[in-house]
Amino acid sequence: MSGKPIEGRMTADAQGGVVVFHIGMRINNFRAVRSWWPVFRAMPRMLKELSRDRETGMLGYRLLLGGTRLMYVVQYWESQEKLLAYAAASDKEHRPAWAAFNRRIREGKGKVGFWHETFVVPAGAHEAVYVNMPEFGLGAATGVIPVGRRGERAADRLRAA
Repeated sequence: MSGKPIEGRMTADAQGGVVVFHIGMRINNFRAVRSWWPVFRAMPRMLKELSRDRETGMLGYRLLLGGTRLMYVVQYWESQEKLLAYAAASDKEHRPAWAAFNRRIREGKGKVGFWHETFVVPAGAHEAVYVNMPEFGLGAATGVIPVGRRGERAADRLRAA
């Protein structure tokens, strides 16, 4: 995690709803490099593309490791419509990467795993607090503001989101 900690209690400056998208891969067989390496390399290209073009609707992301086998990304999106539009766009990185992955998964016979989860979170159904932290998670995607501007308690911030 980079960045200087921001002293005190902050909350995400998210206005309205947000879409949280988790996507990841699991290496089931380390020796099957031809099965998992292309999957591993595809995500950075997509993240770079999404980060360059704010019109795609991705607000921000965080790369995470779940041990030696599992890598995943938590992404924050403006809307499910923008997420789905990116996934379906024939002129973006995702479609060719998805087609290649599907070919490899059939050939690889379980050597690499893949998963994703999408959470559509309406306004008033999310809150965040960061204490002596650099901008992180939703706060890194939307910016942060002092907690008092949204309420001192989680229940207050949930009503105000």
